[in-house]
Amino acid sequence: MQFKKLDNDNYTLYAAKHYDNPTCRSVDEFNEDLTRLIYLKRLFRRYRRTGELRERLILNHLITFYNVFGTEAATRLLFFKIDTDLYDILKTFLVYLEYMPISTKNLDGIDIVGIQLDKSIVDQLRKIG
Repeated sequence: MQFKKLDNDNYTLYAAKHYDNPTCRSVDEFNEDLTRLIYLKRLFRRYRRTGELRERLILNHLITFYNVFGTEAATRLLFFKIDTDLYDILKTFLVYLEYMPISTKNLDGIDIVGIQLDKSIVDQLRKIG
């Protein structure tokens, strides 16, 4: 099955097709890994609302998410589920982790080039190393 454009109807199927976790023993574990998107959205919204950045927790969720879904699928899933007003936060972390794609071929028409990095987050991430 081709997934030319992600939507709410094929999102979970797309995620399941690209899920690669040899230690996964149940659907609950798959759902737990997919739930990291919700945690990321909350952390991004909290940062936007209060200025509190939990950068290490965000990095942990992103790295774990990419480990089980792979680079292309994870990026596509993230940009589908994360609200557009939070793209700058997402992009900043993806650039830091070197997960940001060069091509927009599989990002459902999202202009990732036009998304600015969040300078405050860049400064925080530089402190980590």
